[in-house]
Amino acid sequence: MTAASTATAPQFGRHAPELRAAARHIGRRSLLTGTAAAAALAFSVGLPGSAHAAELDARRITEDPFTLGVASGDPLPGAVLLWTRLAPRPYEPGGGLPRARVAVRWELAHDERFRRIAGRGEATAHPEFNHSVRAEVAGLDAGRVYYYRFRAGKWTSPVGRTRTAPRPGARVRELRLAAVSCQAYHDGYFTAHRHLAGEDLDLVFHLGDYLYEYAVNATGGARAYTDRTLPAHFNRETVTLDDYRLRYALYKTDPDLRAAHAAHPFVATWDDHETENNYAGDIPENDVPPEEFLLRRAAAYRAYWENQPLRAPQRPTGPDMRLYRRLHFGRLAQFDVLDTRQYRSDQAYGDGWQRPGPESEDPARTMVGAAQERWLLDGWRRSSARWNLVPQQVTFAQRRDRTTPDFKLSMDSWDGYPASRQRLLDGVRAAGVENLVVLTGDVHVGYAFDLKADFDDPGSRTVGTELVATSVASGKDGAEHPANWETFLRANPHLRFYDGRRGYLKVTLTERLARADFRTVAKVTVPGAPVTTAASFVTEAGTPGLKPA
Repeated sequence: MTAASTATAPQFGRHAPELRAAARHIGRRSLLTGTAAAAALAFSVGLPGSAHAAELDARRITEDPFTLGVASGDPLPGAVLLWTRLAPRPYEPGGGLPRARVAVRWELAHDERFRRIAGRGEATAHPEFNHSVRAEVAGLDAGRVYYYRFRAGKWTSPVGRTRTAPRPGARVRELRLAAVSCQAYHDGYFTAHRHLAGEDLDLVFHLGDYLYEYAVNATGGARAYTDRTLPAHFNRETVTLDDYRLRYALYKTDPDLRAAHAAHPFVATWDDHETENNYAGDIPENDVPPEEFLLRRAAAYRAYWENQPLRAPQRPTGPDMRLYRRLHFGRLAQFDVLDTRQYRSDQAYGDGWQRPGPESEDPARTMVGAAQERWLLDGWRRSSARWNLVPQQVTFAQRRDRTTPDFKLSMDSWDGYPASRQRLLDGVRAAGVENLVVLTGDVHVGYAFDLKADFDDPGSRTVGTELVATSVASGKDGAEHPANWETFLRANPHLRFYDGRRGYLKVTLTERLARADFRTVAKVTVPGAPVTTAASFVTEAGTPGLKPA
């Protein structure tokens, strides 16, 4: 992983200093947490301020604190990030622990029974970070599977399996990855994650909407629980820091999601619902004061970092968080993970489907911000990887909603930012990138697109591939052929596949080709549905364009 350039913070006009000061000194307000003291600590811009905090002897923890499972992420050559969070009572604020730091031991082994230990250490669960724990373990062998676990007092966590990245320049025969997105708890079970846990994969990309800010009722929405009742504090939209933290706890108590995290290292990026539906930069969905939204964004970003296997450079400062980053897997693949929410211009003509016009086509509009755009283009120019993959959030290819000239486009996707998209397509050509694969989430359906040099000319050159992962649960059960299925296929000749069921995307890379398998489940409103492969496609190295496998 490299950082080719320094992030530029999003701009908030002449009031930027005041708004940032408000978000960083969130303890002055009661909006985002129950106590001012807790908020001031939680949003400290420095290291955890626990030098004077009490220390809890882990032997005094009387209930299993590892209720949220374990996770690993962002594998590097010879290094990996390990995560857990202590929460013996996960549905309570603070997870049922006092405001005291806790020493947590970790172990890494070559085998699942921990007979051949590769490393041991200790990390601190700080109350300021909601007792989340992360251990950045280095000095490991490159391109190797490891097993890990945590210990606190008499308690031992579930065992996780992870993998380091191959060494730089290594020739990698095959890379197996998956992409998932959009897991609305209230829309159904995370059955796709259970099947994902059983796949033989090197890593998983989560492309956003890890959680939803919407209320979850006592019966879990479409899950229709009859054997449990969720606490009333879940039945409201997430706004405060405690709200977001508790919502992550709800999601991470799901056994299927825990299984997927324990089975594979994850590379996570967000979309909108981790904060608020369809927000754009510092602009909220609804008409609320900008300083109020920045406070909410700061709370959401903090809770996101606390609950994902992310490294220290991703730790937020108030309402800002550098999430875009780059990972390499030998000479086979370069991954440029994007953030299309924090730096984007406001949606043109609202955030729905609209006719394109001068506002949406303004060349000054950006989806990723100037600094991130330069970072991506520079990364492509320097890339020596066989495949350049871009894990990101919203649909990149053009999607017309009808065949007639009065078609509409989604203003929340790259169609609402065509000049920004064209700069990237021009950058692909200028950098000589031959094997581009964009990985996308957001839209609750599976798509496979040929990326065209000019989407208005179906005969123009194909410059890459976009593979869109359907939702894990959002949208409930879905259907193989949504109502607009035939219209979309006719209106968009570069669209090669469209399926509206739930599931995940599996991609296998070799030096010769990339294979995409669209894995789907028939239902998520009841647990346990089997998984099938709806379709498979390949694109050959040096010859962009999808073909049925």
